[in-house]
Amino acid sequence: MPQTFAEKALARAAGLATARAGDVLDVAPDVVFSHDNSAAILRIFNDIAAPGLAFPERIAMTLDHAVPAPTTLHAQNHAEIRAFAAQYGLRLFEVGRGICHQVLSEEGVVLPGETVFGADSHTTHFGWLGAFGMGVGRTEVAALWATGRLWIRVPETLRVELTGRIPHGVTAKDIALAILRQWTVEGAAYRAIEFDGEAISDIPLDDRPVIPNMMAEFGAMSAFMPPDEAVLEYVSARAAREFTPLYPDAGAEYGEHVTLDVSTLEPLVACPHQPDNVVPISDVSGTPIQQAFVGTCTGGRYSDLAAAAEVVRGRKLKARLIVIPASAQVLAQALDSGVLRTLITAGASIATPGCGPCMGNHMGVPAPNEATISTGSRNFKGRMGTADAPVYLANAAVVAASAVAGYIAHPGELA
Repeated sequence: MPQTFAEKALARAAGLATARAGDVLDVAPDVVFSHDNSAAILRIFNDIAAPGLAFPERIAMTLDHAVPAPTTLHAQNHAEIRAFAAQYGLRLFEVGRGICHQVLSEEGVVLPGETVFGADSHTTHFGWLGAFGMGVGRTEVAALWATGRLWIRVPETLRVELTGRIPHGVTAKDIALAILRQWTVEGAAYRAIEFDGEAISDIPLDDRPVIPNMMAEFGAMSAFMPPDEAVLEYVSARAAREFTPLYPDAGAEYGEHVTLDVSTLEPLVACPHQPDNVVPISDVSGTPIQQAFVGTCTGGRYSDLAAAAEVVRGRKLKARLIVIPASAQVLAQALDSGVLRTLITAGASIATPGCGPCMGNHMGVPAPNEATISTGSRNFKGRMGTADAPVYLANAAVVAASAVAGYIAHPGELA
């Protein structure tokens, strides 16, 4: 029976030979992770009086959403997480190591063909490694800690074919925004996505995670990219256990099949207050902004920092630019290459690797009516902590160009 990737991956995680969309399976994921919200999960875990952790070796935690701790409450949460991780010998990535999705990729915690459940909606991110990544709630994670298993209905799959060659200046962020523009934030509700097409291998490895990550904005349950030789080489250098990539079968049954010709794209901007409120940059060029932010799990990788540095090199900024590397490894690479110095010389503010102002917890919260252009994945009203502060989304080069100009600008506009 030909199967989609989701059917194969969830059947494997349930110990079955096959599965079909609509089946309800008792799934044992390979990895369960959480971040600062581990403190809240821990309280639920204690409330259910679980005798212990079913598979402590499968659990990972990061401190990334509000780091270093901005308040006493955050510090107390971090302290409780550290104590719990030490009690059970769990993998804990400390303040400054970076954002969960980036760190777990760099550390080889999630591998092709595996199933990962995370207490973060952007767990779809791990589709770039060929894994089934799905975000779940805090109660579900507490149950996973206790039992190691969770009931899941196998989703129907939407196949998205990316065709054509990617034009210069167009990034994975623009491809993700193009998908949202065409099929809206509800286009993949409770469906898995499989990407296919020759354009995938043209996307630089460092940029590739953006697309499955932002499929959370598309409503997707998971988003799979077939791991090619470049991905397998990346993973093999990091993996501490064996893995077997999974690929969909020819003849698998899909709920829908859509095609996006990436050769037709140009840099895009998501306007307030929806990530599918997407227009070509020419439609909003000249819109004043007061803050620009290069960071997050979809815009804080080395390639993003390098692209921003290339734009601001030798220029001064007219809007403040906050740069937050996605991980300590990214920070170190930017330091060694001179990218960090270029950004600082231009006037950028550099902060501790982590999520930063993406969700408005701390650092970089805008004033009322101040507009921000961000490499982040979301721009819902109040997303960055201030209800009356519009947020635009774009790729790193556009964000940097906008910081130079003081208004939304295409890098090619700069003199």
